[in-house]
Amino acid sequence: MTTPPKHLQPEIEAKIDALLSQMTLLEKVGQLTQLGASIVGGFDFTAFMENPDPELLKDIQRDFHEDWIKEGAVGSYLGVQGADEINRLQKIAIEESRLGIPLIFGLDVIHGYRTIFPIPLAEACSWEPELARQTAEIAAREAAAAGLHWTFAPMVDIARDARWGRIAEGSGEDPFLGSAFAAARVRGFQGDNLADPQHLAACAKHYIGYGGALAGRDYNTVEMALQTLYEIYLPPFAAAVEAGVATFMSAFNDLNGVPTTANRFTLTDILRGQLGFRGFVVSDSNSIGELVTHGYAADRKDAGQKALQAGVDMDMVTESYRWGIPELVETGELPLEVVDEAVRRVLRVKFLLGLFDHPYRSDAKMESATQLRADHLEIAREAARRAIVLLKNEQGILPLKENIQKIAVIGPLADSAFDMLGSWSFTGSYKNAVTILAGIKAATEAEVLYASGCETNAQQPEDFSAAWEIANQADVVVAVMGESARMSGEAASRLELGLPGNQEALLKALKATGKPLVVILSNGRPLAVPWVAQNADALLETWQLGLQAGPAVADVLFGAYNPSGKLAATFPYAVGQTPIYYNHPNTGRPAGDFWFTSKYIDGPVTPLYPFGFGLSYTTFAYADLDVEVDAAKITIRANVTNTGGLSGEEVVQLYLADPVASRVRPVKELKGFQKILLAPGETRKVTFELTHSSLGFYDAELRYVVEPGQFKVWMGPNSAEGLESEFWISRELLLG
Repeated sequence: MTTPPKHLQPEIEAKIDALLSQMTLLEKVGQLTQLGASIVGGFDFTAFMENPDPELLKDIQRDFHEDWIKEGAVGSYLGVQGADEINRLQKIAIEESRLGIPLIFGLDVIHGYRTIFPIPLAEACSWEPELARQTAEIAAREAAAAGLHWTFAPMVDIARDARWGRIAEGSGEDPFLGSAFAAARVRGFQGDNLADPQHLAACAKHYIGYGGALAGRDYNTVEMALQTLYEIYLPPFAAAVEAGVATFMSAFNDLNGVPTTANRFTLTDILRGQLGFRGFVVSDSNSIGELVTHGYAADRKDAGQKALQAGVDMDMVTESYRWGIPELVETGELPLEVVDEAVRRVLRVKFLLGLFDHPYRSDAKMESATQLRADHLEIAREAARRAIVLLKNEQGILPLKENIQKIAVIGPLADSAFDMLGSWSFTGSYKNAVTILAGIKAATEAEVLYASGCETNAQQPEDFSAAWEIANQADVVVAVMGESARMSGEAASRLELGLPGNQEALLKALKATGKPLVVILSNGRPLAVPWVAQNADALLETWQLGLQAGPAVADVLFGAYNPSGKLAATFPYAVGQTPIYYNHPNTGRPAGDFWFTSKYIDGPVTPLYPFGFGLSYTTFAYADLDVEVDAAKITIRANVTNTGGLSGEEVVQLYLADPVASRVRPVKELKGFQKILLAPGETRKVTFELTHSSLGFYDAELRYVVEPGQFKVWMGPNSAEGLESEFWISRELLLG
């Protein structure tokens, strides 16, 4: 990696030097310690998880170890919410500790604070990083008004296995697209100036390889070639550094036998040495303590030493640093300079946030006035409808026609406000969400009949009679199926990727009525639903869209918005194909009719829907692909025409391949994308310009090289279709 080191600010470094010279060892270790509040009394967390209303959090009795604050023995808190409570604790740090060093308060603000936006995977399907920047900015504004300084987002892990529940939290399978969204979200959370009280410090997580967990099982081990690490999993983190991200979070997994929370190669050599990162690294929750469980550390003290020396600056909740580091320094086992450097990084971010000058960045009045503003909800609706991907539309059944008199809305997720929010939405309330059923009712004058039909994940046969009855009365059936919010996210890996419970059986019963069947998927991961893809008349992937799910889906169903989303992750035909991704290397025996080729004997090798796929209510044609190569760049052009009768947006995608190289290369790689709006009949020439360096890869010695030779290029609507051409890069051209 060649990203240049970020410049330090001499005036801030001088202040840090002065402060460090006054600090005791306990105060230094305190800056590296993040606490979560201990719960006092009988708060019912089980009930809260079933009904996660933020108002219930006010009833929790907490112990914040305020004596630690007075001693200067804590530097950060996790999970504290509310401007008044944060200011109360901050006042203790400022006024009652010896040096008055401010606390930094962090929380997982993943896809909204009170205004909940689509899950990140859904947002990535818009292929509009600027829109993600806007939603992150609103999330930061609301969270900062609640007193927070720091969000544990964005999650920028590449995910190629839909069994892994946390695929919902990232931007899918591709490093180019993922890098664009990583940078956009960092800019949205942090703004142009970290000291701006309407923004937050961002945290790129989980560093690194977490999305490559074996068998898609959360927290599982990760094994990969270093070239794969550099070319696939590292680029979004590098993009976050380039965008100025303030913090990183280490991951739970081990990587090639070394836990990432104690991996000096990734944390120090790559992150700080090669990427030039100047912020601080926080562990994931208890990941330092789990070094013992991994079998990499003997006890909590040993775990703390290994994590700190590897490059983890702040310990999230295990107190390993608090109880281990002082003794290690005093016995000479840990150099004080290692502690000082970690403290310096934490203090640097606090100074950049302006906390020393303005430790109280909000109050209850500002907090109340900022949440759920009308303009925030408007952006939430726009983000939600742009995330929707039209996967099938036989005979133009969508948008629904105005002459329809009765619509049967059926499905366990049609009227479930909570499940619209998706995972990591506990700071929002489902009471503010608009369901898909409510959105449909508000958007049409047709009579809307409703039956849930079945439960989301019932394990016993169910009675479909009510759903059957209303389906037979209706002109069209709209079936809302998928996963509950709890079925994706952290610790929500799945063995199967089909519709859970009896949902497919219900769909088969509805299909038997002979009525047109529109299926709406609401889920947090790609699903393997070949029967649905074959038998539904129309299929919409709507993901988990947040508070404005209902209006957004209705906008698409009735034609107020022409869908423009494209898949950010491949949909497998069957779970046995996973992990599946478009940019795979070729084999010596690619799948074919000959028996001894790389295929399955009981199903296709191709996906159900490829990366980048998505339809529109209009159609687009590509023509006149042209490639021009010179000493400075490669220019690729093609004409794109709207050949249908409606205005629509198309995501024009550019892919390249290096057919012959010193390492086996992917069959194709995304190298550019543009979203364009075309009126009916309009043609636009779309141009991409690439530098020669974009053709390179990491060789066997991890050197980034660009090799001369032939390259293939595609421009089209997804990773499986498009115009194809080729060009050559000579050695003389590369040498300039």
